[in-house]
Amino acid sequence: MKSLLSPPRTAIVLARLLERLDASRQPVDAHQYQGVAARLAALLSDPEVDWQPLLADSPAAAALYENLHYGEAGLCRTPLGAAMRAELQARQAIAAARAAAAPGTPSDAEDRP
Repeated sequence: MKSLLSPPRTAIVLARLLERLDASRQPVDAHQYQGVAARLAALLSDPEVDWQPLLADSPAAAALYENLHYGEAGLCRTPLGAAMRAELQARQAIAAARAAAAPGTPSDAEDRP
């Protein structure tokens, strides 16, 4: 069994910086953001590193990792339960909006078997 390396300190610093840029209430320079994301993406492409601890600690790094590996794994780090709840809430909101927009008329959902 092959032992994976720990994430390099540079990747940890870049992930934290990306988190700060994402959370900033002030406008962020697009070139700075792209530069940080590109440097982190280059590091995340190393298959010899166990990225799981970093990805668990940094949602921004996890999203970047998912985007880099979408072709092979899809949204592998996105919790399915949260996505399903969001879809159900969206359907309920749409149905409520339709009902409010046209009182007394059946909604599309009522027309379907």
